[in-house]
Amino acid sequence: MEINKLNELFGNIDIYLLDQILKGRFTKEMKILDAGCGEGRNCIYFLNQNYQIFGVDSNPIAIQMARIYAQTINPTFDVQRFQVATVQDMPFHKGAFDVVISSAVLHFAKSEAQFFEMIDEMMRILKPGGIFFLRMTTGFGGILANSPELGNGVYLLPDDSERFILTPTLIEKLTKKHHLGNLESPKSVLIHDQRAMGVFVWKKLD
Repeated sequence: MEINKLNELFGNIDIYLLDQILKGRFTKEMKILDAGCGEGRNCIYFLNQNYQIFGVDSNPIAIQMARIYAQTINPTFDVQRFQVATVQDMPFHKGAFDVVISSAVLHFAKSEAQFFEMIDEMMRILKPGGIFFLRMTTGFGGILANSPELGNGVYLLPDDSERFILTPTLIEKLTKKHHLGNLESPKSVLIHDQRAMGVFVWKKLD
């Protein structure tokens, strides 16, 4: 397939989410939510292939763009599947989704309390046996040695960004609280002298 066709099919997708797609992790029977979807860059493939994709974002302009992209790809797509909402307060019932995607969102939490508000809400709408895909900044790879803590779990990273950091302690806390088990080994990719980005693929056990 030509490069332009690949770009048309996948868009600017998170490469680690693409990895999960290529592993056959998702099916068209699943209801999939991108929590913090922005303009929908991680939804393009799902839209092209007629998956049951939904999205929320707190930015109304981003949701407007996501709806435009969706209808451009599929004129019959129900644009109300993309909603303006915060990740802490989403307009869906308990256990509504088979998959929740959180890509580069939770490291913008301002505190551990806000982090867990977002985690708890995502877990509320994820059904038992569902998949939780999380990508965010972590404290692995020694990156925190040169990252002053600003308070409440937020650090000033070497790339001059301020991010909430997922640590081993937090991973243990959230996986125990919500009974999450690894579907594959977690990984963190070290971007030299900048930050470490982690990828976690969990199953909600009950």
